[in-house]
Amino acid sequence: MIDLKPAGRALSAVVAQIGPDDLGRPTPCEKYSVGELLAHVDEGARAFGGESSAEALDLNSPTWRATLTSRVERVGVAWADPAAWEGSSELAGLEFSNAEWGRIALTEFVVHGWDLARATGQQLELPDETVRSCYEHVAGLLTAPPVPGMWGPPVAVPDDASLLDRVVGITGRSPGVGGGE
Repeated sequence: MIDLKPAGRALSAVVAQIGPDDLGRPTPCEKYSVGELLAHVDEGARAFGGESSAEALDLNSPTWRATLTSRVERVGVAWADPAAWEGSSELAGLEFSNAEWGRIALTEFVVHGWDLARATGQQLELPDETVRSCYEHVAGLLTAPPVPGMWGPPVAVPDDASLLDRVVGITGRSPGVGGGE
């Protein structure tokens, strides 16, 4: 079992600093702008938090940050129950063990939190244990990601790079300076 709350708090801290002028910016996740990536994160948070039928995030609402933060927090709470990690479930037409879904949720929060931070000139502050859990997950998927084409080709990073830089490199992002790399 992995504690998803620290990754959720770090993601929410980044989201709290995103302004209206940031929504159209490109992100290192090349298929999404900041606004589109926020919608994607919201969709995942609703699914991982058991709220898939909830209304989608409205970035025109003055409360969108609070809505997204609340949904991300619910994911952390839902996955704090050891029973959540047992059995298997289907999401988006894919069936995996719940333990795998939990690791995917962690990776979504960490990697997309990094994407949003990088695109908006922020830092993603994560505890070492959270980054280590995410690294173990993504490194284990190098040869067979759960969804083909889930990430771009891995980007080489120096052997002495931080663990977070290695995570984003594995998921096809360049940890170099600047957004959208």
